[in-house]
Formats: sequence, structure tokens, C-alpha cells
Amino acid sequence: MSDITLHTDNGNSSTAVPNRFIDEYMTNANGEFVKIYLYLLRCMDSPDCSFSISKAADKFEHTEKDVQRALRYWEKMNLLRLEYAADNSISGIYFLGSGAPAGTDDSVPLKRGEAPAYAADDIRAFQEKEEVRELLFVAESYLGRPLSSTDIQKILYWYDGLALSADLIVYLLEYCIAGGHLSLHYMEKVALGWKDAGIQTVEQAKYSTNAHSQLHHAVMRSFGISGRSLAPAESAYIEKWSKELGFGAELIAEACSRTILAVHQPNFEYADRILSNWKSQGVCTMADIARADAAHQAAKRSEKPARAARTAAFKAAPNRFNSFPQRAYNIDQLETELLNTQ
Repeated sequence: MSDITLHTDNGNSSTAVPNRFIDEYMTNANGEFVKIYLYLLRCMDSPDCSFSISKAADKFEHTEKDVQRALRYWEKMNLLRLEYAADNSISGIYFLGSGAPAGTDDSVPLKRGEAPAYAADDIRAFQEKEEVRELLFVAESYLGRPLSSTDIQKILYWYDGLALSADLIVYLLEYCIAGGHLSLHYMEKVALGWKDAGIQTVEQAKYSTNAHSQLHHAVMRSFGISGRSLAPAESAYIEKWSKELGFGAELIAEACSRTILAVHQPNFEYADRILSNWKSQGVCTMADIARADAAHQAAKRSEKPARAARTAAFKAAPNRFNSFPQRAYNIDQLETELLNTQ
């Protein structure tokens, strides 16, 4: 693949990793993804360093798909924006906001790289509203610390840019903090998800979060996962199974249980193959799974006689070393003839 252009708004020439990347993004990221991102920062700040998918794959002994998967992950985290050529290959990588090399103003909240920054006059105008003042006060109380300018920008973005009501934002804070997530970056991802899902009221959010929580707990129980939260990549699989493939908790849990029986450890990719196969077979219920299992077993049983017949036919076929007429010899007679000859 050809070299890819790396560019950012920041002109700093030093290689630095933003603290926010370390604090909020790196913890839950796949280690190999982190390597790729750090390598991007290094290339960004080195004039003599060119970046390409193939070069990165060779350097870290990955496949090119592994490198592309890492780039798409960081794009999903709103740290990068990938640019594509006419042939749909990656032609550019643009660093966004808090993911850019040192020098970027982290006070600007991000929504897919395009969220506005509120000026001081805008913030004062928002704070003239009683519900906004109360919202910021509640946020400080829940977080247990004074709000930074970055925090205020984010909360105002949820309120103004995403048009979430103050009550819904308060519930967002309660829901995330109760789950042990104090990061406003995490909360923003939840807020974006609610906006995309058309959630506008606390009641709708509670219904969605209860269903989401129950599904995650069902997967964790089936996999035997305890003592930790699911990683973002693992949660993404669950989102795919429920939203893209359309499976409910019962069938997803069944696929996870079958994964444990097959490979004896949690493996989201293996479970994904099971569910994708069920989707291609039109499986929608546990009864469908039972029928599919019965059909599979019937196919195996019908194959056994055919295989046995092939084996018997092979054994019965003349051996190529014994396919010519055999001669019978009288050993005593041969010895007598030999003695007489002598």
C-alpha cells in the first residue's frame, strides 16, 4: 500500500502523549492498538518518517487487517479521522482534539470530531438559566470535585449540542457513576448513543439501560467473567449481536455457553462465528437451534454408513500387490530335484 498522509492542526515538533489519552483511553484499549497509536504519534512528529499500513504491519509483525482494525478503533474513539482515496483505501489520518500531539486545546468537547467550543460569553449566557446552574451543581456534587472548563464544555454540549434535557443528563451522570465510570469522556459516548437511539426522556433511558445491563450481565455469566467490566471491544460485539444480528439475550447467552464448552475460555470471536452462522441459517429462537442441531446430527448419522461402506469397499478391493495369479510351490519336490541335479 502507498504511504499515508498524517496531519493535524498542531505544529509542535516534539513527540508527546497527552495525559488524557493515558488517563481515559489507554486503560481499556487493546495493547496492540495502543502500540499503533503511539507509532502514529512518532511518525507525525518525525519529518523523515513515512507511514503506511504495510510498513506498520511489518514493524509490529501484524497483518495489514490488524493495523486497519486498530486505526478504525481509534477513529471510533474520536481520536482520529480516517480519509479515503477513490479506491476506498486509507489515504490520510487526521488527529482530532485530545488525541492530537502536544499543544492541542483539550477544552473543546468532541462529537465525531465536530463538536463546537463555547466561548466565555456563551457559557455565562447558559448559566443564567436556572436549570443549567442546577445541572452544573449536581454534576459537581456527583463527581465530588469542582468542574473544569473541559467538564463544563462537555456538559453544555450534551445540553445544547445533543439537545438532551437537564433531567436526562442528571440520570446520565447517575447511571455512569453507579457503574463506576467517572470519566466524562465515557459519559459522552453514552450520551451520543442515546442521541443516536432517539432517547429523549429518563423513562426511555432507564428502559434502554436496563436492557443493556441485563444483556451484558447475561454474557458475563455465560462466559464466567467476574471481577472486571467488559472492554469496549467486547461490548462492541454485544452491540453487534443485539442490534445488527437481532438476537435476544437467550440466544446470545446460548452461543456464549457453547463457546465455553468448545474452547474452555471466553472468546467473543468464537461466539460471533456461532451467532453469524445462526443468522445465515435463519435461526431466531431456541426451537430453531434445536432443529438446526437435529439436522446436523442427522447429517452426521447418515454420513457414517456411507463412510463405513467406502471403508469396506476399499478393504475388499484386490491389493495391487496380489492382483496377479499366485503360484503354488512344493518345497520338498524342489529340494529333491536340486539334489538330483547336483
